Amino acid sequence: MARLARLYVPDQPQHVILRGLDQQPAFVDDQDYELFIDCLKAAARDHHLAVHAWVLMPGAVQLLVTPSDESSLPKAMQAVGRRYVAHFNRRYARRGTLWEGRYRATVIEGERFFLLASRVVELAPVRSHLVTAPEDYRWSSYRHHIGLTVDSLITDHPLYWALGNTPFERQRAYRELCEQVLDERETTQLMQATLKGWVLGSDTYRDWASRTANRRVSPLPRGRPRKVREAPGTPATPGAIGAASTASASSTPAPGSGGAGGQSAGHGAGQSGPYSTSHSGANPAGSTSTHGSGHAGSGSATTSGGNPGGASGHSGGSQGSGSGGSSDSSSEHDERKPGTGTH
Repeated sequence: MARLARLYVPDQPQHVILRGLDQQPAFVDDQDYELFIDCLKAAARDHHLAVHAWVLMPGAVQLLVTPSDESSLPKAMQAVGRRYVAHFNRRYARRGTLWEGRYRATVIEGERFFLLASRVVELAPVRSHLVTAPEDYRWSSYRHHIGLTVDSLITDHPLYWALGNTPFERQRAYRELCEQVLDERETTQLMQATLKGWVLGSDTYRDWASRTANRRVSPLPRGRPRKVREAPGTPATPGAIGAASTASASSTPAPGSGGAGGQSAGHGAGQSGPYSTSHSGANPAGSTSTHGSGHAGSGSATTSGGNPGGASGHSGGSQGSGSGGSSDSSSEHDERKPGTGTH
């Protein structure tokens, strides 16, 4: 199955994860960390990638970025990987890739998840038990956001600026925000969305992102669609009606197949019920046309008529209320009554 294209929505932040191969360290000492940061700075500048937060840990890299166009992030990550992996392999006399497949990334709804993603990125060393306080870890952008250093790699996002009117107010507000306990459910949602490449946001935001990106931004429902069963009494389809008509026409007796010495044609229309109605006619000496319609009631009705001399007779069956039978061989050309279906 072909992979979906990289998700890009203009001016929307993305959370990025790059993991080391087989949980092996991608950074061994300070020189490795510093070179990776230099590579990231150059790539971000060359490909117009705004970096809002970052962290480098021994086995993984996390970034919070906003690409300027669809190719900004892929080209920047490709440039960093090509340069850094070549350095790492040469320095440690190894061959092959350093990363666990390609990087993972997803678009996030900034108003709801930007500050959460920034905290998840910069507090990762604490959650991984590398340090006890985030400001003690050198290889992240946390120290920049609380005012301990100035990081030339960072482009502050408008949502960070909205934390205060002055740098001091912003830094204090961000420190207080990071001192709060992260919501584990939202943190898991962010990580899963990034690893699977699905947009993280409200239903309205996902619908907008899907139209803007012109692709799916969330997984399809699992399983096959349910089959809709037709309810009892559903009208027959045109094809079924045609088949029934053909079967009725094919069952009409051919002329000349009646009694000896003449023609016999029988026409019958009956409504089915819990009991049965039968019609019989014998015409041994002449041409006879018999029309009969039977309506089953609570009992059985039998109508028979005989015309030995070739006379034409019409017989109609009446409703029976018991188990007996009724016959009428002398009625001729009775008019049909509305709603009764009798002749």
